[in-house]
Amino acid sequence: MEKLTGKPTLWLGLLLAGLLHSCGVYNFTGGDVGSAQTFQVNYFQNYATQSPGSVFDPALDRDFTLALQDVILNQTSLDLVSSGGDLVYEGEIVEYRISPMTATAEQRAAQNRLTIGVNVRFYNNTKEDVNFEQRFSFFYDYPATSQLASVRDEAHLEIFDRITQEIFNRSLADW
Repeated sequence: MEKLTGKPTLWLGLLLAGLLHSCGVYNFTGGDVGSAQTFQVNYFQNYATQSPGSVFDPALDRDFTLALQDVILNQTSLDLVSSGGDLVYEGEIVEYRISPMTATAEQRAAQNRLTIGVNVRFYNNTKEDVNFEQRFSFFYDYPATSQLASVRDEAHLEIFDRITQEIFNRSLADW
C-alpha cells in the first residue's frame, strides 16, 4: 500500500492542470477575449428624449456607461482605456419610456413599466469578423401608486444588470 502513496495527488494535479489548460483564453465567466488586452466604452449619449412618451433622466447616460465598464472590468482581465482599445463599445440610449401595463376595475393603471433600450456597436480590433450592431432592451415593472423617483435606483440597477450582461454575452461569450 505504501507504493500508492502520493499517486492520487499526482493524478489529481495532472487532471486539474489539463482542465485549466483546456480553458485557453477563456476565463471562468465564459468571456473569450482572444488576444485583446484593452477595452474602451465610449460615452453612451441619451437620445431617448427624442421619441414620443419618453422621460428625461439627466444621469442616465453616465450611469449606463459606467455600468457597462464595470461589468467588463469585473468579468474579464482586460484593462480599461480611454482610446485605442482592442475592444470598443459605443452607442446610444434610444428608449427610456414609462407605459401602463395593467388596469384596475376602475380603468386606472395598476402597474407601470419602465423600459430602457440601448443601441450598441461593438468593434473587436483583434478579430473583426465578430463586430456587430444590435439593440438591447429590458424593463422594470412597478406599482402605479409609486412615483418613478421612488423606484428609479432599483429599476436602473435591474435593467442595467440585464442589458450589460446581454451585451457582454453577445460580445465576449462564445457559447
